[in-house]
Amino acid sequence: MTDPVLETLLMPLVQGNIDLADNARVLFLRARHDGALKALSSHDVVCEQSFAPDRDSLKTAGYQVEAEFGCQTSEDQASDAKSMDFDLVMMLPPRQKQEARALMARAVSLVKNGGIVLACTANTEGAKAHESDLKNLAGLSGNLSKNKCRVYWTAVQKDALNASLLDEWKLLDAPRPILEGAFVSRPGIFAWDRVDVASKLLAAHIPQTLAGRGADLGCGFGYLSRVVLERCPKVIAMDLYEAEKRALDLARENLQAFSHSKSLTGIWSDVTRGIEGPYDFIVSNPPFHQTGKADRSDIGQAFIRSAARGLRTGGQLFMVANRHLPYEDTLKDVFGVFDMIADEGGYKVLKAIKRKVV
Repeated sequence: MTDPVLETLLMPLVQGNIDLADNARVLFLRARHDGALKALSSHDVVCEQSFAPDRDSLKTAGYQVEAEFGCQTSEDQASDAKSMDFDLVMMLPPRQKQEARALMARAVSLVKNGGIVLACTANTEGAKAHESDLKNLAGLSGNLSKNKCRVYWTAVQKDALNASLLDEWKLLDAPRPILEGAFVSRPGIFAWDRVDVASKLLAAHIPQTLAGRGADLGCGFGYLSRVVLERCPKVIAMDLYEAEKRALDLARENLQAFSHSKSLTGIWSDVTRGIEGPYDFIVSNPPFHQTGKADRSDIGQAFIRSAARGLRTGGQLFMVANRHLPYEDTLKDVFGVFDMIADEGGYKVLKAIKRKVV
């Protein structure tokens, strides 16, 4: 299966609208892997990706991947100014406007003077708005449309940038207090400035009797884990699984107060590929979207299978989901029996106990 956004992003390079010298230095922000990346085979490519599934596919294909380029503390990178000076910076702007604008500000900051910033967005994901943002920040050199996507680019002249926008946008996705200071979060992660309704419902049904070693699959900024740690005194350890490193870093910060009395481990990984264990209990509000808006029930189903393998016999799974998502057959398949312990507001809370080896 091809990636239409990535194919369209690379079209100006393939068609010759943008001409890069061999061995050009290329930075790809919010990078994804697809066969279309062969268009970059003659260049020196660094990929930035904080989402574990995309990180894993890029690494498997042999690309250098950083979670957040330019934020490492190594002496080599700190001393090498050229490491921040790329001929081409490509980006796939995310849907969330503040995160996208902050990423765009980083792109124009990391490209060399006269270098190209190249971006692509699906029409349904705000292509025209993102293109307008790039034009307002750094001007616009060209655009093309294909695959119901829009690719747009500019040759960045540093002295012609909108300096006030650049300074403002750089800070748009910075971590900040939310919920009257109870948590720290940042734009771009799921439900970044609130506790989502599904997580609240699950939290209301987490029993105080949970004990031992637990895991939170898809922990976000750490809300459910904090509920467990505050409510369940017999819990001694929590492993925090999260595919998005930007969220996992926040969860670690938000749970720091418990680190002196509990064993807390953040795990930046794709839960669908398996988890550690064995655990006495697992809580989870699985994601059901990735790129695009279509429901992805397969993600939650894979979370259920990973949870079943990670629990000890007798261990408990507590999860929440949109009512319409078809998780019951998977629960029955891997757990044998399960209970729906809540059904309200369009969401369901499901409980399962591991009774057999899976």
